[in-house]
Amino acid sequence: MKNDLTRREFLQRSAGAAGALAASPAIFLEPEHIPLPLQSMAPSDRVRFGIIGIGMQGSGLLRDAIQLPGVECVAACDLYDGRHTLAQEIVGSKIPATRRYKDLLDNKEIDCLIAAVPDHWHRQVVVDAVSAGKDIYCEKPMSHSAADGVAMVAAAKKTGRVVQIGSQRVSSVLCAKAKELLSSGILGTLTLVEGSLGRNDPTGAWEYPPPPDLSLSNFDWDTWQGEVPKRPWDPDTSPKYFARWRCWKEYGTGVAGDLLVHLVSGMNYMLGWNEPPKRAMALGDILRFKDGRNMPDVHATLFDYGQGRAPVYLRLNLGCDTPEIYRFQGSKGILEVTEYTITYFPQSGEDESPSYYTSGYPHALREAYLKKWHEEHDPKPGKEPVTEGFSYRGASWDEEKPHLWRFFQGVKNHQQVTEDAVFGHHAALACHMANESYFRKAAVTWDAATNTIKS
Repeated sequence: MKNDLTRREFLQRSAGAAGALAASPAIFLEPEHIPLPLQSMAPSDRVRFGIIGIGMQGSGLLRDAIQLPGVECVAACDLYDGRHTLAQEIVGSKIPATRRYKDLLDNKEIDCLIAAVPDHWHRQVVVDAVSAGKDIYCEKPMSHSAADGVAMVAAAKKTGRVVQIGSQRVSSVLCAKAKELLSSGILGTLTLVEGSLGRNDPTGAWEYPPPPDLSLSNFDWDTWQGEVPKRPWDPDTSPKYFARWRCWKEYGTGVAGDLLVHLVSGMNYMLGWNEPPKRAMALGDILRFKDGRNMPDVHATLFDYGQGRAPVYLRLNLGCDTPEIYRFQGSKGILEVTEYTITYFPQSGEDESPSYYTSGYPHALREAYLKKWHEEHDPKPGKEPVTEGFSYRGASWDEEKPHLWRFFQGVKNHQQVTEDAVFGHHAALACHMANESYFRKAAVTWDAATNTIKS
């Protein structure tokens, strides 16, 4: 009689096979081809942009954008004068810099804008930009609230301007390949989606060092606060709000708007979803960084995307470093997607050995069951099925140049992009729902009829 595996033995052997698969050579995905900068390109063929916000993220976008062919930065804006100097260091001393972003809207030489400003300024800048006839690339999350997102979508649709939101993995070859695999049905019935990301350092938790020279003489504190209830300038605390705005819900959207939006955007793109969750339930707390912030540093959320859709579980932790990873789980295996790799762990979804339940049969019944099972399921010698997984490797899904390139191509060709205002709004809504569930301590739903989040 054939030796029968127990459930524990079977799972142990499966885990060993998965480990061997992960170590196997990977198929390399070629990055998207972006032409080299052409210094001789005619001025009429160039896309001229202005940038609003030249801080940590904005300065990186500026450096990447000016390396793209046919793209030229012609103006910069920031409320802190030190970043005027930074923009000129990056682009050249002749670039004009201002504190008034509306100067860029009035500039007829500017075709489009890049905005990397705090979340509470996104709606105003985007609505003003498209209303002024400018296409715009806006950093994620698209909105600071559900109502802001609704207004931004309405303005984008009314004007027809190109809007792209800055969750760059939707422009990566890695996520494009994962999307292709998932749409092919490789996983059979999709049953669960998991995603996680963890950091374990003060900088990762936004405890950034404010510019040491920041003062009312070189910074417009009142304008920076926008429509938020005004705080008087305090040289001890105000610079921290400026540098660490993600920590406070008045200015940012916390770990949901910084990190969860990446997980949601990538998931929606790979699965071909473009809608908000129907329901969300979140748990979290401020466990490590008790520095005066009012947004959680640990945040875990369950999402329900509707009948027949796999449940989604996304978790974030600023108190422990963990890989940034998705696990799409289905009846035919697991597709694991990380920043650099895609790995498929196949599963048959069938009994690989006789059911261990029959250990509760009397001896004669069990022997009869085993005999019949092996007659029906054992392959003929030499005909044993071989189920193989595979792995792909590619450039980081956090590469910003491909995402910027697609935006500028959209501007040049007057074509909407993948991560437009509707896509960005739906991804941001998941983050707003996670935050609302955390603060309300209850599950929340999205009411499309009234465009509101309800308990």
